[in-house]
Amino acid sequence: MTATPEDSLRIENIVASAKVADTLDLVQISERVTFAEYNKKRFPGVVIRINEPKLAILMFGSGKVVLTGAKNIDSLDKGLEYLSTELRLLDIALYDNLEYQVQNIVTSADLGTTINLNKIAIGFNLEQIEYEPEQFPGLVYRMKEPKVVVLIFGSGKLIITGGKREEDAKHAVKNIIHALSTTGVLS
Repeated sequence: MTATPEDSLRIENIVASAKVADTLDLVQISERVTFAEYNKKRFPGVVIRINEPKLAILMFGSGKVVLTGAKNIDSLDKGLEYLSTELRLLDIALYDNLEYQVQNIVTSADLGTTINLNKIAIGFNLEQIEYEPEQFPGLVYRMKEPKVVVLIFGSGKLIITGGKREEDAKHAVKNIIHALSTTGVLS
């Protein structure tokens, strides 16, 4: 059975945010939490990098937290659980029900064939396309449904960004294949 572009989909990064408290004492956290890094001159938050699951947690004095580097939703759950356990052990008051919102899922895919980007630039709706090969080697396609941005490279590789659900990338790839087929770029 031949692999399809949908089979090649791979999550590269998921970014999520959460509000965990009214405020966080970043100095206290940086001094007492293992793996915490805080250099106010370089970055306005505390950074904690964990290996299992592999991700970075960015904490801000406002009580907001950003989880980044996750490869799946389960990693976000584990990362937020790890953070809440660490902070509660320090008697830091957190909200009772911690929930995150996915802000961005970055996914890669491979169409399995080379693509003529000039043909796409001519055949697609120009309002949704940016193509300046002197500036960037890929074509930027702002898809309306799902609302994502797809970077298309001549190699046939795709980067899909801006999705909020894992299914967004699958729909984007199907839409790209359909659009490329109807414009004669993909046979």
